[in-house]
Amino acid sequence: MTDRFDILSNLSEIFNLWQELLGSLSEKQIEQPLLPSSWTIKDVMAHLWSWQQASLARAEAALNDISPHYPDWWVACGPDPNEDVDRTNAFLYAACRDKSWTNVYADWKKQFQQYLELLRIIPETDLLEQGRFMWMGNYALADSALGSWDHHQEHYGITRTWLEEHEGLEDSF
Repeated sequence: MTDRFDILSNLSEIFNLWQELLGSLSEKQIEQPLLPSSWTIKDVMAHLWSWQQASLARAEAALNDISPHYPDWWVACGPDPNEDVDRTNAFLYAACRDKSWTNVYADWKKQFQQYLELLRIIPETDLLEQGRFMWMGNYALADSALGSWDHHQEHYGITRTWLEEHEGLEDSF
């Protein structure tokens, strides 16, 4: 992704792929474990929503030329939640596991759309310039968007493959 158009196109495409996939499933399918994992599609979406909160915080900060206001979980798992991803993911799973599918989906969808809108209005030079924001280190804000796209793409692929492999198993759903 080298420019705003590419970034927005790729993020919009993965958003639409998730929308199509989620729309094809029943709530029962969404809340069944993706064996051998204990995670459900609902858990995957809550996981994606949680991590994308950091991307949204960066986009809001860039637009307002301030430091990001990360979500509370970022601080609880900090100083850098990426240093122990397994611990962070366990924390996020525990924090979201009791949310209803309706709330998880609504939160994820609203936040993703908000993120896309912010990326549309952030000046392109601010989006693409490496080191533009001190809190991004030597990275460009676009790298955060690429990370969000990659994360959604990774989980989409895993989920889609699992569903295709288990399509004929009525007991799975």
